[in-house]
Amino acid sequence: MGRVIFAMNTSVDGYVSGASGGPFEAPPPSDELMQYFNELQRSAALSLYGRLVYSDMRYWDTEDSNRSAVEEEFAAVWRATPKVVVSTTLTEVGPNATLVSADVDAELRRIVASTEGVISVEGPTLVETMSRLGLVDEYHIYQRPVVIGGGKPYFALGTTMNLTLLGVGKLPDDTVLVRYRPAT
Repeated sequence: MGRVIFAMNTSVDGYVSGASGGPFEAPPPSDELMQYFNELQRSAALSLYGRLVYSDMRYWDTEDSNRSAVEEEFAAVWRATPKVVVSTTLTEVGPNATLVSADVDAELRRIVASTEGVISVEGPTLVETMSRLGLVDEYHIYQRPVVIGGGKPYFALGTTMNLTLLGVGKLPDDTVLVRYRPAT
């Protein structure tokens, strides 16, 4: 059975996307922070995505001659990681990705039960479903040093749950990692 971790970059005020729906604007990560994210991606046995985050992440499927070496490394690791995309509107997904669009609750339970290792989850709408099903083992909040004043929050409005703090750490670029697990 996999260990499910919901991890996303947020603004200090808790948003994962800007008011217009696109990613929030933060300074690009330094090579040091990007290398941290490379290792994080490398540790994932499987990545689960909601439609919008997956669409943004498809950038890493493309060639870009302006990428640094550490960004190219991330692109290669990202492409190599098996992905599952949960969407009722997409009809196809890119390489090394599987689309789940029906019987989502049962499929998510099956995926978690049949995957060994870390399952990374990205997408606040998707994690709402996974949290409701009791499938999330840890929540990792990567607070980037920006305030954006609105947008899509890390936790959906109206979400209530008790959490237990697992740790707080300072990462490069004044990024703070706060880790929680559901309280038992």
